[in-house]
Parts: sequence; C-alpha cells; structure tokens
Amino acid sequence: MGTKTGIEWTNATWNPMTGCTKISAGCDNCYAFTLANGKLSEIYSRQLPVRDNEANRGDPFAPRFWENRLREPYSWRAAKRVFVNSMSDVFHSQFKQEQIARIFRVMNENRRHQFQVLTKRPERAVRLADRGVIEFTGNIWMGTSVESLDVAHRVDTLRGIPAAVRFLSCEPLLGPMHGIDLHGIHWVIGGGESGIGHRLCNPQWAESLRDECVAQGVAFFWKQWGGRTPKSGGRILGDRTWDEYPVELAVS
Repeated sequence: MGTKTGIEWTNATWNPMTGCTKISAGCDNCYAFTLANGKLSEIYSRQLPVRDNEANRGDPFAPRFWENRLREPYSWRAAKRVFVNSMSDVFHSQFKQEQIARIFRVMNENRRHQFQVLTKRPERAVRLADRGVIEFTGNIWMGTSVESLDVAHRVDTLRGIPAAVRFLSCEPLLGPMHGIDLHGIHWVIGGGESGIGHRLCNPQWAESLRDECVAQGVAFFWKQWGGRTPKSGGRILGDRTWDEYPVELAVS
C-alpha cells in the first residue's frame, strides 16, 4: 500500500523520487528539506544521487531516483488518491526524461488510482507533454505551487498542460490572492506554513483566496492555518471547514 500520510487532501504518498532545490519564497522552510536532513538523512544518503558527484553524495536532499519503489502502485488493491513525490519535484532538471516517463507510465497503467502531481516547474511538464514524452491520462491531476502573486505566472503555464484536473497549492500562503485568474483551474488548496520559523498567514489572504474560488466556481480546500505543527491552528476558515474536491474518488 502507499505510505499513509497526515496530509488532509490525499490518501497516501508515493515517492519514487526524492530531493529538490529551492527556487522561490515558498521553499524557504521546506518540510521535505527538513526531513531529508533530519530523520531521513541516513536512509537517503545510502542511495546514489541522479547526478553523482561528491557534493550530491553528501547532500541527502540531492535528487535521487528509487527504482525499487516504481512498482508499488501495482500492488495497491483499493483505489487511492495518491500524492506523487511529496519529497521531491517530478520535473526537477536533474531527473532525466526517461525517469520522468517511467513515473508517468506507472500512473498511466494504474488508472483506478488518482495521482496528484505537484510541481514548481510546470514549464518542463508542458515541454515533455508537447513532445509526447509523457501522457496525461484522466487519472492524473497536475498542480503547481503558487504561494503568492509573485509566481502567478505558473498558473498561466499550468493552463497549457492537458490534465483532466489542474490544481493550485497555495501553501504556504504568503500574500493576498485578490484578482488571481483561475480560468482552466479546477481545484485550489490553501494553507498556512508550519514548522520552526513558520511565517504567519494573514486571515485576509486566506479569505481573498477563498472568495476568488467561490466567485470563479473553483473547488476550494483549506488545509490548515499552520503554526509550530501543521495542526496547531486548526482548519476553520470563517465559520466552516472547506473540504471541496473537483471530483470524487472513484473506487473500482
């Protein structure tokens, strides 16, 4: 079975890739970076990085490809909603096209599951889809991280990806989202930051994101307010919990 997770908007995680590099403000307090350099450091350091050099061997968060994890979805009996590479970015430049294609082939062949792919590099996803390297079957949800309007260009790029469900992860939410164009987007996840050094989420930012979703007819999911731990601030926004999904999980 997939790895159980406390992430509210998914059922399980699957990590055939690990490791990444920070590229925008939303990455500053990356939980995956913290885990890789903490309790997972010894495990990750045993695996050779995809770009094998001395510096990457000494960096537990350097991108790594885990061949032994590739076939896990074939063994899952019950249909799942699966967050792919919660500890990495599928479209990181160090991963070879062939490696990315293999990840997609597994998803294409396991259509009873919904696979949720989240990237900060949607441009590469567009290029690989346009060249036929990867195929977006109907069970693959494609998302991009948009922590503030400073990176709203990622939304424009995401619209060019031929996925049945396109979604945004606005977590950590670091600024107001008033005026964001959600045309062609089916789902938005919002949330505050958690962990050591977390940045506070202004309630007006959360409200503006919710209001844009309501006004533009987009499913909205408020994951957390954040704090020292993910559940510190609870999940209530306004007077309710927002648990909307674009489509239901079809069990086969």
